[in-house]
Amino acid sequence: MTHGRAAEIQVLLEGVRLPATRDELIRYAEPQDRAAARELRAIPARRYASLDEVGEALAPVNPRQAARPGASPRVPSAG
Repeated sequence: MTHGRAAEIQVLLEGVRLPATRDELIRYAEPQDRAAARELRAIPARRYASLDEVGEALAPVNPRQAARPGASPRVPSAG
């Protein structure tokens, strides 16, 4: 999924009550955009506290870090 499409879905979800589960997000999106509801089915089944978290799940900015929940970003060593 492109970052642009993820942003469109985030806009679509702006009225949803957060935190929300994946299933709550899908139910909210379904009447407005069935394709978005289908795309939301691909994100991990968990509770999302912000639309930024939903966007990251849809189109990770840092796929390596997204693959390891809770991982700290690596800082290159100098030397």
